[in-house]
Amino acid sequence: MTESIMSKAATMEIPINSNGDTGTLTEDDSLEQDLQQVMVSGPNLNETSIVSGGYGGTAEGIIPTSSIKGPAVHYNAEFNKRIPVTGLGPNMHHSSSSSSMTADEMTRGVAVEKLETVKKWGYNTYKCTKQMISERFGRGSRTVDLELEAQIEVLRDTKRKYENLLRLARALTNHFYNMVQTQHALGDTFADLSQKSPELRDEFGFNAETQKLLCKNGETLLGAVNFFVSSINTLVNKTMDDTLMTIKMYENARLEFDAYRSDLEELSLGPRDAVAMARIDAAQQQYHVHKEKYERLRSDVIIKLKFLEENKVKVMHKQLLLFHNAISAYFAGNQQQLEQTLKQFNIKLRPPGADKPSWLEEQ
Repeated sequence: MTESIMSKAATMEIPINSNGDTGTLTEDDSLEQDLQQVMVSGPNLNETSIVSGGYGGTAEGIIPTSSIKGPAVHYNAEFNKRIPVTGLGPNMHHSSSSSSMTADEMTRGVAVEKLETVKKWGYNTYKCTKQMISERFGRGSRTVDLELEAQIEVLRDTKRKYENLLRLARALTNHFYNMVQTQHALGDTFADLSQKSPELRDEFGFNAETQKLLCKNGETLLGAVNFFVSSINTLVNKTMDDTLMTIKMYENARLEFDAYRSDLEELSLGPRDAVAMARIDAAQQQYHVHKEKYERLRSDVIIKLKFLEENKVKVMHKQLLLFHNAISAYFAGNQQQLEQTLKQFNIKLRPPGADKPSWLEEQ
């Protein structure tokens, strides 16, 4: 049956009209008319119904589309698709547009502020670089405080010498720590040999006691030397560094002050028209601002140098006395004086097993 229908369809003649268009088959006339009627005068999608039955079925199960709530759609006849349309109410659209405008204004304000900051930084950097190059080539003038600059140079030289002292003190501490550990191991070895060599028990025992005593005194001396190193480290890497940081800020302020001073001097030698006078007024304002900053930092440097010198003398007086008394007592074999030195400077030694913090302290 199927083969007969296929052969009939293959051998069927297709009539062609005078315009060259193909004609339709007689049995498909009714179907073509129905399709043309649907495409030309199709119903409104908002008024159509969904039929649950088949084509030509009864009216049962008909659901009107007007009762279905959801996003509206447009029917695109060209692509035969439904395109959802998400609409907003007038109030919601107005609030969203106003919020977007507020966000845009905030973003634009931040961008403008950043641009102004970068512009000022670039202008200031240009002036300072120009002043620095002029000073190095001997073309520009600079503000000089001979007394203050001499004190700054002395501080920098003192810091270099104290850094060398700190390096040597740390090296001494490391070497002495290794020696104490060797004495401790040597004392244990002597004590063990004293138990295993009856004929040399007394000799090994005397040496074991001597090494243990030296080890104990060495640990006491290490406590004093470590306190000395810690104090020097605080003085060099914290107190002096803080003063040098203020000095660095002072030197930058001096460079800015000289740059704006030179700019004001150049403008003062130029013409005196309205535009030039406006520039001179702006330059004078910047000159006074940087002059106040320079004088304020100069005063801060003078005060910090004074306090640093007083603190350095006080700290080093105490630490040098501690170092001298501890070293002298240790090499003289005076254990009582060595312990008294640590008590004098309020130095507490850690127990042998207290080098590593407990698990509770690490939390």
